[in-house]
Amino acid sequence: MSHDHSHATATTNRNRLLVAFGVTATILVAEVIGALWTGSLSLLTDAGHMLTDTVGLFMALIATQLTLRPPDNRRTWGMRRAEVLAAGFQASVLFIVGVLAIVEGIRRLIEPSEVHGTGLLIFGIVGLAGNLISLAVLSGGRKSNINMRAAFLEVINDALGSVAVIISAIIIATTGWVRADAIAGMIIALLILPRAIIILKESGAILLESTPAGLDLEEVRQHMLELPHVIAVHDLHASEISSGFPTLSAHVVLDDSCFHDNHAPQILDALQACVKEHFPVSIEHTTFQLEPVGHTDHEFHTHD
Repeated sequence: MSHDHSHATATTNRNRLLVAFGVTATILVAEVIGALWTGSLSLLTDAGHMLTDTVGLFMALIATQLTLRPPDNRRTWGMRRAEVLAAGFQASVLFIVGVLAIVEGIRRLIEPSEVHGTGLLIFGIVGLAGNLISLAVLSGGRKSNINMRAAFLEVINDALGSVAVIISAIIIATTGWVRADAIAGMIIALLILPRAIIILKESGAILLESTPAGLDLEEVRQHMLELPHVIAVHDLHASEISSGFPTLSAHVVLDDSCFHDNHAPQILDALQACVKEHFPVSIEHTTFQLEPVGHTDHEFHTHD
């Protein structure tokens, strides 16, 4: 049932991403035309952002499709990490676009360029309308995984960018102060950077197999040690295969008697229930190696 549910969710997310990709690609073409016509940095920055989003959404589509592939002997977890790689790539490109936009914004503050305010307003409204459609489509799947969340955050940034474009267009049309466009472009960039960094950190943490956020391994160890007949816990590891798929493994030293009086299977059940039910991060996929007291001396490498 869990696999079927995961497959259905991935299929639904793929359809959401497909719609958002179509809308975003359309807005991208419109904004490139608009930027060339109006000479606007804010619209050009937003178009650059839309380009990365279009590529990012395409990659997210591919990643979502790859996660539907079943595991095999070569890839025992399937292609679950494809979504993490896609999210990390999107965030990296967004960060670069944000930095370049700030640099160009500073240049245009010093040397203002002519901007067509009315045309800028039209394309800003078109962009905002498209972004709102994409947000409505993606909102239902934004909590599914880091890939969907990255896509949703990108579209939020696009929508905020369109708002900045519209405001700058109104200022330029009513006052003629063209530096408003450069400021709007820099604001869009500043909206991009923090979210890009967040996604980079989260995808990097998964790829580096860091302990899932919200899980205290020392607390897990202490709780396991409180179980009857558990003497020690070592080689305790926890990581995520992909967002929302935590795993845990540990070597658990038991009283020698447990391997003769049928206690070991009961303790294994208790250990699995412990990490599934007692902590903020529920871990269903676990691997426990149950050992007698003297076994540690025979292991090649152990650590706490």
